[in-house]
Amino acid sequence: MSSTARTALLAEWDRCRWIWNESVAKSRAVHAHNKANPDDKVTCGPAQLDKMLTEARAKTSWLREGASVPQQQVIRDFATSRSKALKDIEKRLPMRQRAGMPRHKKKREALPTLNYTTRGFRLKDGCLHLAGGIALTVVWSRELPSAPSSVRVYRDAVGHWYASFVVATEVQPLPATGAVLGVDWGVKETATTTSNAHDLPHAEHGKRAAQRLARYQRMMARRKPARGQAASKGYREAQKQTAKLHKKVARQRQDTARKWAKNVVRDHDAIAVEDFRPKFLAKTTMARKAADAAIGATKTALIEMGRKHGRDVRLVHPAHTTMDCASCGARTKHALPLSERTYTCTMCGVVSPRDKNSARVMLVRAGLNPAGVEGVRPPGALLPEAA
Repeated sequence: MSSTARTALLAEWDRCRWIWNESVAKSRAVHAHNKANPDDKVTCGPAQLDKMLTEARAKTSWLREGASVPQQQVIRDFATSRSKALKDIEKRLPMRQRAGMPRHKKKREALPTLNYTTRGFRLKDGCLHLAGGIALTVVWSRELPSAPSSVRVYRDAVGHWYASFVVATEVQPLPATGAVLGVDWGVKETATTTSNAHDLPHAEHGKRAAQRLARYQRMMARRKPARGQAASKGYREAQKQTAKLHKKVARQRQDTARKWAKNVVRDHDAIAVEDFRPKFLAKTTMARKAADAAIGATKTALIEMGRKHGRDVRLVHPAHTTMDCASCGARTKHALPLSERTYTCTMCGVVSPRDKNSARVMLVRAGLNPAGVEGVRPPGALLPEAA
């Protein structure tokens, strides 16, 4: 990206950030007014904010120098964020589950992000032309499958700029295989399946980068500026190196997840996936290893890959999946400790690895292997791949 385009984008972001902060101030003022005058309530929706933006552009030449499209999109984003927070309050959700009210975006902390609708950008000769006369030379990661309806231009913590397009996609079906697969998530192995060939071991990308990360974090701690003072060059450099390392690990995890998901989707027509939510692991002694396993990202990659290629991906509720027997359906009367890695059914006597049994339970609950419980396989049922 040229220095001219970078300067223009940052100038646009300064305007959009100012509009966001003004919207926050307007929202708080409306809240204070409604609280003090319950009989004379006023609103702070997109219409009122659009009116505020129109008046501000008429009075301020600095705002008029920027394009109106990204400024209007900031209003839409703010209204969506505020509406979500208010709905969570009305539903009386616990504080830990609520979306917070929009807050001010600080210049040194908020990362630039600009949204453009169809009338705010165009593609010509491989370049991206944005409203306001900003021309960007794009390095394309892939061809666009259709005409984009919007684009988001943003900068990450490392300082790299990206353009993310919204396009309509088509399903790309793969040849039928007649096989099904059950997937159970874990920490020792990220994914244990009913097929030994498709198990996903813990890659430990974060563990390998931990030593370098600790070094950069110590550098940041030594050079941390005092409150109210600007950060030194050494602090900013250590901060950049930390961000680069985090970015590298995130990309490694994403690459591992996508490659594994593609192999699974290519070889199976239907997949029963444990609807596992790893958030609770953050409060356990396994928090670091669970975060490094990237279970959530791997699960998302599998679901998206299945949707892309038209495969049948079924989410299974995780309750009691480690206590049920995949052969007879019996449930143990006591919770199994994590140290017990072998499952033994007291009813039918089946002995199998704990995670393998759980993966087979996924198939049973998803209706892909009903013979395990009922003893009868319906006509046309898919055959599970042998472990």
